[in-house]
Amino acid sequence: MPDDRFISAKTRDEDKSLDATLRPTSLKEYFGQEKIKENLLIFMEAAKQRQEPIEHVLLYGPPGLGKTTLAHIIAREMKVNIRVTSGPAIERAGDLAAILTNLEDGDVLFIDEIHRLNKLIEEVLYPAMEDYALDIVVGKGPSARTLRLDLPKFTIIGATTRYNLLSSPLRDRFGSTYRLNYYNHHEIEQIINRSSKILNVEIKDEDSIKMLAKRSRLTPRIANRLLKRVRDFAQVKGNGKLNKEITQSALNLLDVDDQGLDDLDRKIMEVIIERFKGGPVGLNSIAASVQEEEGTIEEIYEPYLMQLGFLVRTPRGRVVTEHGYKHLGLEVPSKLQEKLL
Repeated sequence: MPDDRFISAKTRDEDKSLDATLRPTSLKEYFGQEKIKENLLIFMEAAKQRQEPIEHVLLYGPPGLGKTTLAHIIAREMKVNIRVTSGPAIERAGDLAAILTNLEDGDVLFIDEIHRLNKLIEEVLYPAMEDYALDIVVGKGPSARTLRLDLPKFTIIGATTRYNLLSSPLRDRFGSTYRLNYYNHHEIEQIINRSSKILNVEIKDEDSIKMLAKRSRLTPRIANRLLKRVRDFAQVKGNGKLNKEITQSALNLLDVDDQGLDDLDRKIMEVIIERFKGGPVGLNSIAASVQEEEGTIEEIYEPYLMQLGFLVRTPRGRVVTEHGYKHLGLEVPSKLQEKLL
């Protein structure tokens, strides 16, 4: 089921042109993920000094945190071309062979949603990643033979939101693996400031920036989407300039509360409290109650609710915490602590 929520971190059609406009082009312009940036700088500089392509890189973490952006930055910093594809787009071994044989020395092949690669495609990818060679089967039956083609020395950058779905042999073939974490409020404020200048949005006070940052779910993609929508509101309802009142009105109209939650986030917590007495309750029961897929709840909704401390996973299931009850304006049950054990 597609996630069409306004504050979903997944890419929407409207984001494609916006992402291209606002995407940083260097590590200096890229705010946040400081440890990853430090590692990448050393990693890339060493490869440049050896005049070699960098090792294969795996980036994972929740959607909207900048995995695609980092891949483009790595290619730009290494002064090489980047070819972009995705796991579902590579349907046959011939598709992969066509991509790999058209690469040049040092090029970056970025594979988004790499956890969705077909297992047969993975088998073809292993020698390509390790030995820069492509094994092709020519003919059929007893007369079939394997032909090995040499490939240029390239770099694969894989991105995934579901690290646990990657096979162990594929994970092991990446020289560097980085987990992108949620940003802090200061980093999101820096991103909003930068984006507002690119979009020519005049922000009159710091309160507007802080308000947008707090409701962005600590995710750059959502922060930029909120900024764009609030800019539209200011253009129609105001003088085109953002201030605290305009920003507050726009966010209220979008039904995004002061913690970045929307109706669906709140509904998950309300269902756990009202139908299952606050938990513990299994993921499948929650999914059936809110009519959403289990994978979507686990990948999209839960991580941020857990980041805020509104929801916890226990061995027996999900439980709404004291902070979750208070956010919904509900009385905290006296035996809540026992459920969290």
